[in-house]
Amino acid sequence: MTASLGYTVADVTDHADHHWGTDMQRELVPLARELRREIPAAYAAFAQLHEATMADGVLDRKTKELLAMVMAITLRCDGCIASHARGAVRAGVSRAEMAEAIGVTFLMNGGPGTVYGPRALAAYDDFAAAAAPATPATPPSA
Repeated sequence: MTASLGYTVADVTDHADHHWGTDMQRELVPLARELRREIPAAYAAFAQLHEATMADGVLDRKTKELLAMVMAITLRCDGCIASHARGAVRAGVSRAEMAEAIGVTFLMNGGPGTVYGPRALAAYDDFAAAAAPATPATPPSA
């Protein structure tokens, strides 16, 4: 079956050469910036909607970022995955919480959840690594 598809499961789930978070954002930011210059009012309105929706309420921001990630996976939106992976890290979502939320997409989406879910976890890991404080080098013992 692999020969007829031309790829293996590992080809789809191995993220060693791609940073789904930072690489995706680096690719999309210039495009979004160009469009924002053309339709600034629409972007400003979306930014207001985003802030109002993601603000703490009955549901905290952390929960909302997990919900947004589940939707991003369901919609198969790599840019959304990157954005909400960064948001989840900033909101304090743990890797275990992210993984468990991703597991729900397997139930609700079947196969596509098993493709976009690993991308989402890789994006989370990418932003978590970038947010982690640098470990100071230990000087050699004298």
